[in-house]
Amino acid sequence: MPSPTYRLQIDVETAYIAAQSAPASHRYVFAYTITITNVGEVAAQLISRHWLITDANGNVQEVRGEGVVGEQPYLQPGDSFRYTSAALLETPIGNMQGSYQMMAADGKGFDAPIPMFRLAMPNALH
Repeated sequence: MPSPTYRLQIDVETAYIAAQSAPASHRYVFAYTITITNVGEVAAQLISRHWLITDANGNVQEVRGEGVVGEQPYLQPGDSFRYTSAALLETPIGNMQGSYQMMAADGKGFDAPIPMFRLAMPNALH
């Protein structure tokens, strides 16, 4: 468990994007909106991200990159940053999990885990 000094709260909302999906071609597009809140005691900047995106067939896409949606937000304690991005799966159900690599104002780097969340086409789960 990270020190209370370095802690983010990560909230996720997901949506299936039918207009961009093509189930007959095994193409399922999901949007996810993430709200990152600095609930720690020190300001921190999001430097990079690491995702594991898994579809129902067990195929895993690993994604690494700088920032999120072209930004590297700097969050004072109590600040939030919200963004929306998307994932493409070959199945109507999958999940994502990962971490944000952060740099605190005091020079300490830390990882903020992103708990697993489900991506599911409406009515795909019974």
